[in-house]
Amino acid sequence: QKKIYKYKKVLSNPSRWEVVLKEIRTLVDMALTSPLQDDSIHQAPLEIVSKLLSENNNLTTQDHESIIVAIAPLLENNHPPPDLCEFFCKHCRERPRSMVVIEVFTPVVQRILKHNMDFGKCPRLRLFTQEYILSLNELNAGMEVVKKFIHSMHGPTGQCPHPRVLPNLVAVCLAAIYSCYEEFINSRDNSPSLKEIRNGCQQQCDRKPNLPLRLLHTSPDLVSQEATLTESRLKPVIVTSNEIHVEVERNNTANQKMTAGVGNDSEPNLIDCLMVSPTCSTMSIELSAQADRILGCYVEILKMLSDYDDWRPALASLLQPIPFPKEALAHEKFTKELKYVIQRFAEDPRQEVHSCLLSVRAGKDGWFQLYSPGGVACDDDGELFASMVHILMGSCYKTKKFLLSLAENKLGPCMLLALRGNQTMVEILCLMLEYNIIDNNDTQLQIISTLESTDVGKRMYEQLCERQRELKELQRKGGPTRLTLPSKSTDADLARLLSSGSFGNLENLSLAFTNVTSACAEHLIKLPSLKQLNLWSTQFGDAGLRLLSEHLTMLQVLNLCETPVTDAGLLALSSMKSLCSLNMNSTKLSADTYEDLKAKLPNLKEVDVRYTEAW
Repeated sequence: QKKIYKYKKVLSNPSRWEVVLKEIRTLVDMALTSPLQDDSIHQAPLEIVSKLLSENNNLTTQDHESIIVAIAPLLENNHPPPDLCEFFCKHCRERPRSMVVIEVFTPVVQRILKHNMDFGKCPRLRLFTQEYILSLNELNAGMEVVKKFIHSMHGPTGQCPHPRVLPNLVAVCLAAIYSCYEEFINSRDNSPSLKEIRNGCQQQCDRKPNLPLRLLHTSPDLVSQEATLTESRLKPVIVTSNEIHVEVERNNTANQKMTAGVGNDSEPNLIDCLMVSPTCSTMSIELSAQADRILGCYVEILKMLSDYDDWRPALASLLQPIPFPKEALAHEKFTKELKYVIQRFAEDPRQEVHSCLLSVRAGKDGWFQLYSPGGVACDDDGELFASMVHILMGSCYKTKKFLLSLAENKLGPCMLLALRGNQTMVEILCLMLEYNIIDNNDTQLQIISTLESTDVGKRMYEQLCERQRELKELQRKGGPTRLTLPSKSTDADLARLLSSGSFGNLENLSLAFTNVTSACAEHLIKLPSLKQLNLWSTQFGDAGLRLLSEHLTMLQVLNLCETPVTDAGLLALSSMKSLCSLNMNSTKLSADTYEDLKAKLPNLKEVDVRYTEAW
């Protein structure tokens, strides 16, 4: 404490900077060689230097670099204090090509990314990291240097050993992207609100005039003349600032239709406001050169992060509740660049990744809606939409709920893509017919006409008709009431057996100790009278349970003992209100899921949860 007090006193009145630099080196050596193990011993010199720099603004660049090099040994194991971070940010902005940035700042930033737990408590650490990455991008190799830095943070193995690196990098990217639109976001009182975007910015007169943005209104005379024209014309509304140029083109006739359907003042949901259609506004945003450079750098980093297999699940989870402002989502360049990340999610076969394309909960929109036809980010003919549907249908989302959502919101795009021969969309339309998703006869006939207009559609529709004939034969009254498959039977054996005759009377089916999997659920849901199902010691999993829960709602007895089912599939059983007996012995059932099932299954009388967490 005496030594620190001495250095504080000496450095508080600097005379010659040669002497000051020497004293700083001595102070650093004292902190490094002290046998005392205390954080304050290392932090005190950094705080003294931080105060010294804040009180002396007339230092040369050479003095700055000499001081940074002098305190570098202390930064290897300590976060820089806030004022020192501010100084480092300034140096990164003013001298991005300085060797100090590479040699001194790199280990400091690496330590921050590996060990920081919350940028909310230390926002200047995040800002310093952000400026450091931008300075790397200013080097001759540009993004190649940034790419090598990201790779060094991940490590050479397939699994990153530092769990905090990805969340910290994503936090830095999100903050940097937000900053690109910050001036416009801060001026929202004078910019089109979500409701005004939807209504064609008709409420501009109510905005406060004293903010930096200004609006050029259309003349009322021109608007009245426009209403008399046979062909509607577009009238632009310009919003400008020194950072952002926004042009909103609107169709007056479309706006009248839009306002006629608006019955309340509630704020519409985000992606619904940004839908691109003849009755909605289109928005183009132009950023300044500096903001554009920042945006390009950090979107590229998000692309790099999505290329690492071990990081992709966590990245998808972090981006599932869309974390970007509406101005970014309305910016064509941003959504076009981010499309690569969404494609990587859509191509990943892991359910934990591609399920994040959907909204985080009901009532919220997700990337699936944003990049589907009609969404503001859709810039193709539906190729990305088709690949998203394909991967979702290939996992556990082959359900009535998902098909109903597509039928209600995206039936037009599905039919258009099917008309162009997209096999995934042809399969979707066939499933809609097979599961009786479409009630309207005219719509059903239109779907059938769409399917018969292409070779692949005609072939799949014929297969559907054949399955329907087999289903009628299968469900015809008659056949046994009880059936037990021999052990070691497979999904194919079950399919052959059920195709051999009528099973309309089958009430009790035992598949215990067979090799059937979730794939056999597609055959089980065709048994109309089934009340008891034994799946003991099979490979039947969560995907099969989800399908059973939607179709076999009258099932009364279900045995899942020693199956690989988890909470994700067991929760779906809550819709099977007729269940009286449920065996979940030796499964991955949790106590919370068990309590949830008991609350939602009123007729449940016999339950076996031995050898589970709920036991």
